[in-house]
Amino acid sequence: MPKLILASASPRRKDLLQQVNIIPDIIEPSNIDESPLQNEIPKQYALRIAIGKAKEVSQKYQDDFVLSADTVVACGRRILPKAENDGQVAQCLKLLSGRQHTVISCVCLISPEGKLSNKVIETKVKFKRLGAKEINGYIESKEGIGKAGGYAIQGIAGGFVKSLNGSYSSVVGLPLYETLSMLEGTGYKNA
Repeated sequence: MPKLILASASPRRKDLLQQVNIIPDIIEPSNIDESPLQNEIPKQYALRIAIGKAKEVSQKYQDDFVLSADTVVACGRRILPKAENDGQVAQCLKLLSGRQHTVISCVCLISPEGKLSNKVIETKVKFKRLGAKEINGYIESKEGIGKAGGYAIQGIAGGFVKSLNGSYSSVVGLPLYETLSMLEGTGYKNA
């Protein structure tokens, strides 16, 4: 029976799947270059990276279901980084403060037959205006390190969100409704 391979190192994606009773058989992060291409818009970037992750991992697991995703935080055409340090977290929060931004998640699934399907989900998130004390407190929490756009909505930053239009689970890292629909549509059977 084909296995479900999660092509992601994100503990949030694994947790989201478990929330809907899907336990990946294997977690195998991809090893692709995730640098944005010159003039690449956020939606194209998320799609390219999610497909690239799935294709790379599916070479090793050709008889299984390979699920991947990529989440991008964008201000207009600008792709915000996956914050690697306090300075990047601060830059992201200052840019997002008092503004609406878009979180784009692309989920990709390759079936055991080699059929590739994907969905791109866009969610609009508006932050309240953040004061220096809130930004510094968030930086000290270290929650933003390693997160697209320098924040994790499921943590302290949930208190910064004035409005959200779209998929909450997508902002966390995996659009659950679309992911379940894709899995069912390709014949995946949850054991």
